[in-house]
This record gives sequence, structure tokens and C-alpha cells, in this order.
Amino acid sequence: MQNLTHAHRELFQRSPDETFSSLAALHEHCLAQRTASHEDWVPPNRLTTRPLTTDQLLLAKGNVEVEKVDQWRPDVFHMNDWSFSQLCRLAGVSKDTVNQLTSDTACRVFGEMLPRTGKPLQLFTEGDRLRSIHAASYTRLHNAEVISMVREFAVDFQPPQTGVEGGTGLYAGEQDMFCFLIDPTGWAEINGEAFAPGFFVWNSEVGRRTVGISTFWFQAVCQNHIVWDATEVVEFTRKHTARVGEALADIRRILLELVEKRDARRDGFVQVVRKAMDTTLGSDAEEVEKLLGKQGITRDLAKRALEVAKEHGRFTVFALVDALTRIAQETKYVGDRNEADQKAARLLALVA
Repeated sequence: MQNLTHAHRELFQRSPDETFSSLAALHEHCLAQRTASHEDWVPPNRLTTRPLTTDQLLLAKGNVEVEKVDQWRPDVFHMNDWSFSQLCRLAGVSKDTVNQLTSDTACRVFGEMLPRTGKPLQLFTEGDRLRSIHAASYTRLHNAEVISMVREFAVDFQPPQTGVEGGTGLYAGEQDMFCFLIDPTGWAEINGEAFAPGFFVWNSEVGRRTVGISTFWFQAVCQNHIVWDATEVVEFTRKHTARVGEALADIRRILLELVEKRDARRDGFVQVVRKAMDTTLGSDAEEVEKLLGKQGITRDLAKRALEVAKEHGRFTVFALVDALTRIAQETKYVGDRNEADQKAARLLALVA
């Protein structure tokens, strides 16, 4: 088993305006972004840079008069950090070096270094912003297409609990999109322990990252959005080249496999839970405490679990598993929570 930190990294990288409360809200945002964006193919010899201020450049299609670029026009674009980085790579110059130059000097550098021959370049714009610039080999897959497919085939999945920084696991910014979804009702037994299904899916319309999915079965997710004790991890990625659209079919297939396995395992897990609700571990607290000790549960934890389990009326396997789970949720440290969850899962194995 392994601990997955993909969503953890996203949690601490995303700003509030890149965070969405639901998959529907994220989808709506990506649809609006797609509608507002435009692709334009421009011959390399038509691209120029123009100074806006002493430290800010604009990218222009053709020879634009400098004194008129302070007003928006369809052939002049502001660059963000990503599209400026792409322009520097296209020219074969260091971004750090260009950032130390005045805009007039930087314009002369790009005038000398940008390619002037070859296939047209793809400009991807939104209003007066240049989102990305690519060679002809790049093929775009829109975030909205990926999310639409997820909404159709992963209907029972939802974001995890809100993270410590307010992160929801659903993010989209200028450069990419990332979704973290789990099925909190999909618990199933794997090798005598309880796991639930989840997955990450990601994409970038501007070439910042691949399109891909990672599915897994996990035992716990903390508020730092670390996925603990994951097993059966399956990952698929694809670059944005000519046949990137086929990635949607691959992601859909992987999602369907996860859903089908969840359904089959959940049916078996339901039977185990029913049996756990009917099976008692002893007639009195002392007898049950001894049995819990044989399962590696400390005396203090066993006493607390027995106290909580009293409300069920009988010391059934289910009552004690429920008690241990509730105690784990109140535990301060992640390691202690996971240990309590694992001991609860071992009790279920007694009736599997």
C-alpha cells in the first residue's frame, strides 16, 4: 500500500478563485472558459512583441504601432506567466534573462531570436489574454470535455471533506484542471480490510500537463488531502498530440472498471456488515475486552470502544467497529487515526 500526495500538493498550490464547491460548478466554469477562448493560426513571421511599459511586453500579430497598444484590440495580447515562458522557449532564450531586460531591449531580443519560417503557430487567447502558444503538433483537449465525461460515468463520486486551506479537491486555473473524487458509500473488503474507491483526473488546455487519471482504493483521507494506504492504484496519462482525443475513451474505460469493481465488492461488503450486526463478541464487557486485546487493541482503547458501543445494546462486531471508527475521528494525530481505522477493519475480518 502507498500514500498518495497528488491532491495534497494541489491543496496548497491553489488560490480561492481556482477552487470550486462542486463538480457542476467546475464544469460550468470550464464551459464558460471554452466559449470565451479562441484559437488562431499565425505564420511565425507575423508575430512581434511590443512594449506596454518599461517592464511589460505584449504579443502582437503584425506591426502594431506602440502608442496604440494601451487599448484592447484583436491583434494584441497580454501574456501570462505560462504563455510568456512558452514564447521564451520558442525563441530559445532564458526567461530569467529576459525578465532582467527593459521591454524595449526584450523586444529587440525576440525580434532577433523568434523563428520566422516554418508552419503556422497556434495562439490560444481569451479576450486580450494569450493563454498559450503552440507549434502545429499540439492538439487541444478541453477541460470541459473531460469533466463532462466524469459527470456522466462517475455519478456516485463526490469531493472529499474540505481541506485545511479550504481546498475542495476541485480546481481550475489558467494553466490546468484537477479533480479529486471519492465514493464515501463504496466501502468494500480487500484482503480482510475496508477500502473505498476514489480517483484523480487532470488536464491542461494550454499544455502545462498531460491529460490523465489515477484510480485507487483507500482507507483514509485526512484534511491535508493525503490519501492513506492506497492499493490497486491504476494510472493513465497521455500527451496532447494528434490523437489526444482518444484519451477520453481510455479514461472512461478506467472509470467504468473502477465502478464495476466497486459495485461487485460493495455487494459482498454489505453481506459482511449484516453479519457483523448479528455477531456478538461476548456476553459481557470483560469477555469482549479480552478478545479485543487479542486483536491488538490496547486496553485503554478497548475500554473507550466498549463505552461507546453500549448504545447499540449488544457488543456486536458492528457496534465495536462503529465505536472504533468514531473514536478515530476524534483523534488528533493522523497516525493514531489510521491505526484505529485499521484495527476496526480487522474486526470486520472476523465475520468475513
